[in-house]
Amino acid sequence: MKRISLEKLLLHQQNLSYNEQYSYIMELISTGKIKPLKAAGTNGKKPALFRGYWVLEKKKDYGELEDELKYRLLPVISVDYYLSHPDVYERDRPWVLMLNDYLKNWKEKLKVQESANERSFEIWRREKFLTREQGRHILNRCGLDLQVLNIYGTTEPLAYYSHTRSTPQNLLILENKDTFYSMRRHLLEGSNSILDTPIGTLIYGAGKGILRSFRDFDLCVEPYMKENQNKIYYFGDLDYEGIGIYESLAEMFHDRWEIIPFVSAYRAMLEKSAAAKKEDSMKQLPDTKERQNRNIQNKFFPYFSTEEVEKMKKILEQGKYIPQEILNITDF
Repeated sequence: MKRISLEKLLLHQQNLSYNEQYSYIMELISTGKIKPLKAAGTNGKKPALFRGYWVLEKKKDYGELEDELKYRLLPVISVDYYLSHPDVYERDRPWVLMLNDYLKNWKEKLKVQESANERSFEIWRREKFLTREQGRHILNRCGLDLQVLNIYGTTEPLAYYSHTRSTPQNLLILENKDTFYSMRRHLLEGSNSILDTPIGTLIYGAGKGILRSFRDFDLCVEPYMKENQNKIYYFGDLDYEGIGIYESLAEMFHDRWEIIPFVSAYRAMLEKSAAAKKEDSMKQLPDTKERQNRNIQNKFFPYFSTEEVEKMKKILEQGKYIPQEILNITDF
């Protein structure tokens, strides 16, 4: 029902006499089109008319749509939700029928895994229907899990430099771009090791972006990088965020690889920062960036000596940090 005033009901009846207007309103009431809103009071005329009314909307007949739900759709598509919400089905119907047609005629395609956007276009002719439009709602209302579509998500591809593809080898993940470029240049100039550790591949982690990229590790990298005998090292800023990224990555892959802090690089950071302070009192460590999550666990520090851990914790507790850019090509 929708509320409407007497004035609006008579808006196009102004040329009629009051008795004719009264008869017009009575006709609307008797035919069930409107219902008096008694709380609105009357207009004070004789015969009196109420000053407000409910407009009664005729209930829509969804019989044909209900039959379609019951008898046309495949059994794998649940119709319970739509039978209870036929108005929603009327709106979703084109997308549901496209899904039904795909499952009926092209189900074999689901045996081959595709990206979310590729499958979305294959089914609905819209590549972003699953990721940015109502595709997931349609699946949910049809009682289908996203896994039924056999899709994978795509992230930004890993940026890496392969110095060698021989295996087993050491892979080094780097938090920041400058260090990635400097270490790559160091290897390109003829060295096979960094800080006395042989390195076969450098991976640019892009800060926390490495957590997203590594979820699709097997899809992003060359076969040699997936060898189980490889060792993976991580090197980032010596701050809460850098340590947190390492710990999250190590936890994510603990069943497959032991991702190890690149100890020699962190040790070189400590040594260089201490030497710089002795040589020039103006060279102080920068303040920790604001709003960093300081809730780190105890997965990073066990790889270091007691003395090194004390130094690192002292730096953190003083609100300072060491950027990995403290090291440059001359140090590697």
